[in-house]
Amino acid sequence: MNQTILVVDDEQKLVELLRTILEKENYLVLEAHNGYEAIEKVRSDLPDLVLLDVMMPEMDGFEALKEIRQASNTPVIMLTVQATEADKVRGLELGADDYVAKPFDHRELLSRVKAVMRRAAMPPSISRSDGLIKVDEIFSIDFDKREVIVRGESQKLRPTEYRLLYHMVSNAGRLLSHESLLTKVWGREYRDDEQLLRLYITYLRQKIEQDPSHPKYILNERGLGYRFVDFGEVK
Repeated sequence: MNQTILVVDDEQKLVELLRTILEKENYLVLEAHNGYEAIEKVRSDLPDLVLLDVMMPEMDGFEALKEIRQASNTPVIMLTVQATEADKVRGLELGADDYVAKPFDHRELLSRVKAVMRRAAMPPSISRSDGLIKVDEIFSIDFDKREVIVRGESQKLRPTEYRLLYHMVSNAGRLLSHESLLTKVWGREYRDDEQLLRLYITYLRQKIEQDPSHPKYILNERGLGYRFVDFGEVK
């Protein structure tokens, strides 16, 4: 499936320019013209990346970014004519993934877009040996064989369990919303089926957790989503 980019800017001419640039690279482009629209589009359409203008009426990009980060870890690149160091720091502290100053060279913008998407999809730096991901001394994952090894005992993962665990481990340490997990693992038509997600989280915890009622690896942030523990936090 083509990756989807949400362009958020109150200048329609710029939105159309960005659409032309991105569609030539086979991205699917959504658009919003203020912060409120952006928040709704992120929640409803679950884009793979957001290009977010800072200077907008009613709700500026910083306020929109705050709201987006409460609901989603979708990568965000800020666009601004005032790329001061203070603005960059503020944006990054609020959760932006990158900053691009206007006017921009379209090749630089595309390079930034591809780099941010690559980072978002890239597994964290973790110990690997013969295709094995070692989470800690007692828990390892072999994605090639679709199995987990806990205290030396191997258990096979069902296809859906595999896809769910792979997506979570690939984003270890990052909070993933219910909607994001359901869309990535099952498809957009399942994005509201939180009961289905809870069921498969239970299946995985039964296979990998020593005490599923007090999980160590798959953590729940009530009302927001789940995250796989950051490898640096595992004890």
